[in-house]
Amino acid sequence: MSVQEMIKGKTILVTGGTGSFGKKFVRHILDNYEPKKIIIYSRDELKQFEMGQDYKTEERIRFFIGDVRDYDRLKRAFSDVDIVVHAAALKQVPAAEYNPIECIKTNVYGAENIINAAIDCGVERVIALSTDKAVNPINLYGATKLCSDKLFVAANNYTGAMKTKFSVVRYGNVIGSRGSVIPFFREQKEKGVIPITDERMTRFWITLDQGVDFVVKCLNRMRGGEVFISKIPSMKITDLAKAIAPNCEIKYIGIRPGEKLHEIMVPMDEARNTLEFSDFFIIKPSAPWGGIDYEVPYDGETGKPVSAEFYYASDNNPNWMDIEELKKVA
Repeated sequence: MSVQEMIKGKTILVTGGTGSFGKKFVRHILDNYEPKKIIIYSRDELKQFEMGQDYKTEERIRFFIGDVRDYDRLKRAFSDVDIVVHAAALKQVPAAEYNPIECIKTNVYGAENIINAAIDCGVERVIALSTDKAVNPINLYGATKLCSDKLFVAANNYTGAMKTKFSVVRYGNVIGSRGSVIPFFREQKEKGVIPITDERMTRFWITLDQGVDFVVKCLNRMRGGEVFISKIPSMKITDLAKAIAPNCEIKYIGIRPGEKLHEIMVPMDEARNTLEFSDFFIIKPSAPWGGIDYEVPYDGETGKPVSAEFYYASDNNPNWMDIEELKKVA
């Protein structure tokens, strides 16, 4: 089945739909496919109003105020929905450290509510957005996203006759998203000094367009239980600073609490469950169910098992962005 066939005539709900990803995803779906309806589910009425100004004549858009912490509201919103893309999260690392219970309520209990509402309402497909910080987490945000990932993968155990499928998409830092380091570097450029935590630091890098495209493709590929990981380039934080502010002084300030030198998207402990494709990896469930065969080709390509010592990190990535490439996207 093509992506066009998968989406045509379907109702799609996006949690956190007024965020950077949500807005780009909605625009992409409306411009390229033929959904019956797209529901924006979020808790900020002002952002919904502002987003609505761009869709005054679009009859396929609906706005639904609600919080993923509220199961009853989710169940109401999920009525007659075919596809759910779960992008809502509390994701600011310092805020999560200072307000841990609030982060858990949204990222963990919210995931549980999404799962239960989707099963109870007969949603066909649910795909949840994850992050590289969910792998071997050292901060609370990453720990809650790891827990969320586990919940969505295991949710396939509980669908019974409803046949709802759940999968996860994981990728790295998004260029241009809210909270990206790029706006901060541009602001600091005016002061003549760019603060960098550590000159060795590396990160995975993906554009919003690439992230949206990957999620749409994975919605079509998913069989239930996979964690999809996009193959994306790495970059050095120092190169990003030089691309944005080549004439500024760089000041090293030390790694902040909850921060890593390098990020990981496939840990070595998951290598035995990992299949590699040309443009992505999948991590299969460690305890598969329902007779799902992940060895059957995805988009005509059969995944290859990786070595037992394999891991996919921002510092061992074969694909790198240099300063000139960063200048084009930063």
